[in-house]
Amino acid sequence: MNQTTESSPEQTRLHEDREGRAAWKKWGPYLSERQWGTVREDYSSNGDAWNYFTHDHAQYRAYRWGEDGLAGISDNRQLLCFALALWNGRDPILKERLFGLTNSEGNHGEDVKEYYFYLDSTPTHSYMKYLYKYPQAEYPYELIIEANRTRNKQAAEYELLDTGIFDEDRYFDVFVEYAKVEPEDILIQITVCNRAPSRPRSKCCLPCGFATPGRGAARKRNRS
Repeated sequence: MNQTTESSPEQTRLHEDREGRAAWKKWGPYLSERQWGTVREDYSSNGDAWNYFTHDHAQYRAYRWGEDGLAGISDNRQLLCFALALWNGRDPILKERLFGLTNSEGNHGEDVKEYYFYLDSTPTHSYMKYLYKYPQAEYPYELIIEANRTRNKQAAEYELLDTGIFDEDRYFDVFVEYAKVEPEDILIQITVCNRAPSRPRSKCCLPCGFATPGRGAARKRNRS
């Protein structure tokens, strides 16, 4: 293999970040995909983190010590968060975060019931690419919970694919790409590909969350 001493643009960015000349790593994929059901948000009297702050609660309640989002990014202090909000015209709620089973709901414990892929990322997060597969039919939240809850540990898990929601390719491929021009100049490209034979209705919202953290006090969020 031929060796070269010439630095690539990404190597230059790494050097600049390491030497403190440019904060290339300030922004990155630091936004959690699930803040609900975690010990960070548990203020129950019995330590029941799963049931104190559920996925259903997340659409109504503000988090105290973090944020979450779909294909999101934030600064390294999570003062400003950016993520996707999708709606297929059928779901009762926006798709703003990943859905999954809690420890007691899954026959094999906690488990995310979504299909998403991290396709690319440089070390400084100067380029990132993400793919989320969004069904066009109403998401079967209750069906997945009940089907897994009734299975024992020896049985296979009931997956989203088992519901038939992806039959006839009735879903969207949602690609999200981030590219940094400068450490705090970030370009965002969102590409939604309809894989179904017909043209369904859909919406894509781009919420930004400004969080004011406080020790011992609730975090305040303004969504725009």
